[in-house]
Amino acid sequence: MECSRCHHLVPKIRVHWPEGAICGPCFTTAARTYGLCSFCGTERLVPGQTATGAALCRNCAGITTNLDCDNCGREAERLRGGHCARCIVTTDLEQILAPHQPPDMRLKRLIVELAAVPRPESIITWMRQPATAELLNLIGTRQLPLSHDAFDAMPPSKALEHLREMLIAHRMMPDRGDRYLARFERWLDQRLQTLRDTPTIATPIEQFARWHHLRRLRDNNDPTRNMDNATRCAKQEITEAAKFLTWLLAEYDTTIDDLTQGQLDTYLSDGTTTRTAIRNFIQWRARAGIAPPFKTRYRVARTAPLASTRQHLDLIKHVIEADHVLLSTRIAALLLMLFGTPLDHICRLTIDDVVTTPTRTTIALGAVPAPIPPALLPLFHQHLEQRANSRTMNHRSPWLFPGYTAGQHISEQSLMHRLRSLGIDITAARNAALHDLAKEIDAASLADLLGYSTQVMNIHAARAAVPMATYPAINRPRSHLRTN
Repeated sequence: MECSRCHHLVPKIRVHWPEGAICGPCFTTAARTYGLCSFCGTERLVPGQTATGAALCRNCAGITTNLDCDNCGREAERLRGGHCARCIVTTDLEQILAPHQPPDMRLKRLIVELAAVPRPESIITWMRQPATAELLNLIGTRQLPLSHDAFDAMPPSKALEHLREMLIAHRMMPDRGDRYLARFERWLDQRLQTLRDTPTIATPIEQFARWHHLRRLRDNNDPTRNMDNATRCAKQEITEAAKFLTWLLAEYDTTIDDLTQGQLDTYLSDGTTTRTAIRNFIQWRARAGIAPPFKTRYRVARTAPLASTRQHLDLIKHVIEADHVLLSTRIAALLLMLFGTPLDHICRLTIDDVVTTPTRTTIALGAVPAPIPPALLPLFHQHLEQRANSRTMNHRSPWLFPGYTAGQHISEQSLMHRLRSLGIDITAARNAALHDLAKEIDAASLADLLGYSTQVMNIHAARAAVPMATYPAINRPRSHLRTN
C-alpha cells in the first residue's frame, strides 16, 4: 500500500487520516511534531498537513486519533499503556534508581532532567542499551556511588563516560577539569602497569610520560590548546617509544641507555612511518641530560594537497544538494570549504558566534565577522533551529555543533570521519579555500576575517602567485590570532 504522506509503498498502514493512509514512520514523525497550527495559530501538537505541507493541529486537520497521554494528559504519541514517552521515562527511572530509598536529591534531579529533554523517546532508547541498563541498575542499588573514584574503578567504556559527562553537565558530580586530561591520566596509569614486568622499558617510558607529556598537558597557560589532539599525540609518542624499546631488547638485547646511532637509523629506516614518532622521546632524553644527542629525522609531508577550483566547486555543490546527509555535517563542510576553517575551530564554534541582522548573517571566525553567502542562509538558519543532538541531554548546549555527550561539542575526530564519508579530502579542501580567497582579499584583511596569522596567509597568497608587495599593512602583529 502507498502512504499518502511519503508516497512510499509499505507493507502496513498505521492510521487513516482525512488526508489518506499514513505509514508507521510518518505517523511517528507527525505524533512528535509541535509548533504553530497554520490555520488557527495555536501552538500545540501539529500532526496534520495541508495540501501544501503546512502544519495543522488535530482539530483543524480533522484527526480523531487519540494522541493524549492517559497519565499526564499531554498531547503526544501514546506508547506503553497509553502513556507518553515523558511519563514512561519518569516511571521507569523511579523504579530503577529508587531515588527515595534512601533519599538522594541528585537522583531525583537526574530523573527530572532526563524526562524534560525535548525528545524523551531518545532517553527510552538509551536506557534500553545493555551497558546503560547495567550502570543505572548499579546506581539504583547503590553499588555505584555518584563519585569520580567509583566511576574510575569501573571497567572503562563509552557508556560509563557518557553517563559521567551527563552527571557533570547537570552538576550531579563535580567537574574535575579537562576530560581529555583525566582520560589520559587513567590511560597512562593502565599503560605503565602493562610494562611493570620489564623495568628497563617501564622506567624510561614513565620518565618521558610523566616528566614531559603529563607536565606539559597540565600546563593551563594555553586556553586554545586542542586537548583531544594533544593527548592523542602524547599517547602515540608514548606507545611508539615503548615499541622502540621493546624492539631494542628483542633485536639487540640492549636498553635505551646503550643505544647507538646505527641502531636508531636502522629502526627508523625499516617499518612504518609512525616510527618517526619516537623523535620527541629521543630528543627529550638529550635535553633532560639523560642521554647524549642523536640525529633523528622529521616526518615530512611530500606534497601539499590542493583541490582544483573545479573540484572544489563541484564538492560544494554536492554538499549543498546532499539532502540525505545530516544537516550539521553539511554546514561544517561548508565552513571548511568556504572559509578554510580548521576542524578544531569549527567544533568549538558557539551559537553566539552566528549573528543575524536584517541585512545579513555573519559568523565570527576571526577578529572581523565573516558574512555567510545569501544563497546558503536557508541552510544555516535551518541548522540553528534544528541542531543535531540538541533535543536530548544536550538541549541547553551553547555549541553550534553539539556532541552526543552532554555539555560537549562534537569531537574533531567525529567530524573528520563525517566529512571524509562525504568524499572530502580535508587538507586539500582547506588549502583550496585559502588559495582562492587569497586571490581576492589581501593577507592582512584575510587574517582578520578567518582568524589566521598574517604569516600563514602570506604563504597561501604566495602559493596562489599573488604579488604580496601590493598589500597594505602586511606585517601588522596579530599575536592574538592562530599561527597555524
